[in-house]
This record gives sequence, C-alpha cells and structure tokens, in this order.
Amino acid sequence: MAVETSVGLGMPQRVVITGGSSGIGLGTARLFLDAGAQVGIIGRDAEKLNTVAIELGRVAPERVFWARADTADEHEIELAIDTLAAQVGGIDTLVTAAGIEGEMGAACQDVTASSFREVLGVNVVGSFLAIRQALPYLKDSEHGSAVIVGSDSGFVAVPGMLAYNAAKGALVQLTRALAVELFETHGVRVNSVCPSIVDTPMARRGLGVESFEEEPYPVQDPADIAWSIAYLASSRSRAVNGVNLLSDFGYTGRSSFPA
Repeated sequence: MAVETSVGLGMPQRVVITGGSSGIGLGTARLFLDAGAQVGIIGRDAEKLNTVAIELGRVAPERVFWARADTADEHEIELAIDTLAAQVGGIDTLVTAAGIEGEMGAACQDVTASSFREVLGVNVVGSFLAIRQALPYLKDSEHGSAVIVGSDSGFVAVPGMLAYNAAKGALVQLTRALAVELFETHGVRVNSVCPSIVDTPMARRGLGVESFEEEPYPVQDPADIAWSIAYLASSRSRAVNGVNLLSDFGYTGRSSFPA
C-alpha cells in the first residue's frame, strides 16, 4: 500500500503497539509500517524486540522504534510510551496487543491467585495503563484513537480458561467505559477487536499444538486481525466508538436451537 493511499484512507501515521514483538501485535506493526506509518513497538524481551525491529526495519529502518516494558508495571509502561511518542513525534493510534493466557486447562480449584492476578494485570491493567499514559498524545492528534486487542473469550467461555475469560470480559467493558469518557472529553475513540483463535505463538502454546493446519476449526492469521485494527484506527471510521468487534466466523451468532 502506498503512503498516499494510506493517508487517503485515513490511516494513522504515528502508531505505538504494546505486545508488538509477536503475534497480533507484530502483524499489526507490519501492516502499519507497510502503510507508511512510523511504528513503535513495546515488549518485555529487549533482545527479541531488537531482532524484530531489525526485521521490520528492512522496509524502512528510519520508521521503526522499540522500547522494553512490562505492561503491568506502571513505571515501565509510562517510560516506554513517552520514549516512543518522542521518537515518532506523537501518537495517533495506540494498539494494546500485549496479553498472556495464564494457567490454560487448569480447573478452578487448581488456579493460583498469583496467576489469576498476573493475567488481569497484563491484559486489563496493562491496557488501561498504556491508554492512560498515551492520552495526552492521543488528544493532541487530529484523529486520536486506541484499539484494544480483546477476544471472543470475553463473550463465550470454556472450562480451563477462567483467568483469561475474566480478563477478556473485563476488556469488553473497559472499551465501552473508556470510549464514553475519552470521546466526550477529548475526542479520542476507543474500540476493540475480539477474535476467535488466531495462529500465534501464545495460541499454539495454550492449545498444545505445533500447527493449526489439521485442526477442524477455522483459524485466523495475525494479518486478518491487523486489518480489523487498521479499520478501527482509520479516521474513516470516525463514528465507530465503543465497539467490541467480534471476528469469529459468526460463531457467537449461532443459535443452540437444534435445527
């Protein structure tokens, strides 16, 4: 996609992404970079971030930046957001893609309190902290917006995913609450994209598979979700606010009626 085309489509030109070194975050970084944006990525592993930045930089090294931070650590995420905002010249769109799965497959009585808190801390508190810190930059942007990466697990549940389900459910309402407050007071939109299974390292690890090629259910690619994020971030979707966009092949719309 040419830069002129991306601008014409209202694509943001200064983007910061938490969880940007793998999975959906990395796929989103690639899309925005290809669209001509300056992109800053945040992750917990400095070595991995550097490797990914070099890979992304093959497209345009002068438009790729990174900062190490644990999104659940208030001081670290504040410093990372401010550092990247300075490097890219502000923030038009913040994407919160950082997330962990917790004790997948564990029954209720086996889930530890520390693990439960960690999942909520990274997935929910981390998203809140990142958006709060980015707010001064977003409200200075002509079309400031934040896009939270949620999950269909915020709407449906299966055994063995208690903390993850709770965290993704919280993000559904966090999206709405932030959207109402930030748009009315600052003109900043907040939406989320809520996919079903996406082929990411976390999904493979959580489901205990090396590949999804032979699985009987549909699986999305990170690039699929990146396009949904790009739509929500575009100024062309300026009336879309507080939406939790399900991307699940229509599964949650199915009736249990045996027809």
